[in-house]
Amino acid sequence: MRAQRADAQRNTERLLDAAARLFSEHDPADVSMEQIAQAAGVGKATLYRRFPDLASVAAALLGEHEVELQERMMRGEPPLGPGAPPGDRLAAFYGAMVDLLERHGSLVLGTEVGHERFSVGAYGFWRAHVLALLRGGAVPDPEATVDLLLAPIAPDVYLHQRRRLKLDEQRIRDSLAEMAHRVLG
Repeated sequence: MRAQRADAQRNTERLLDAAARLFSEHDPADVSMEQIAQAAGVGKATLYRRFPDLASVAAALLGEHEVELQERMMRGEPPLGPGAPPGDRLAAFYGAMVDLLERHGSLVLGTEVGHERFSVGAYGFWRAHVLALLRGGAVPDPEATVDLLLAPIAPDVYLHQRRRLKLDEQRIRDSLAEMAHRVLG
């Protein structure tokens, strides 16, 4: 893969900065590609060359947050990182996901809708992590359990609980931690 030209890289940064600003000021569902191009001071063709749709813009913005979380899971301090019992690690993972969803839930929703969530790279990482915890905790049939444990942190479920049901963030966090410990001890 070729490196981007310097001017193309600058345009990409301007587009992502403009999108982040717009997404923080408005519901991402209400932001258009045209608004992003205008806010970045570039033509629509420039935007569409780099990002074919809003989901790809959202995915690019989320990428850095997801990579940072993945790094903490692989190399960070316990309990999120290695060295803690599987139940504690799953509870910490849930807590980290609640943090991510609180800050970027609408963006995550834009990249992980319905069956699309299963094809997003981050979902594969989260799934592999939870599957390893289930295997490490000797849970019977971890393959049948893993997606069930990821379902409560699907962005549509989480945002439904927060916005529609008006559940408190801490209540959801505590409930997820309890579930983690019931499944993995």
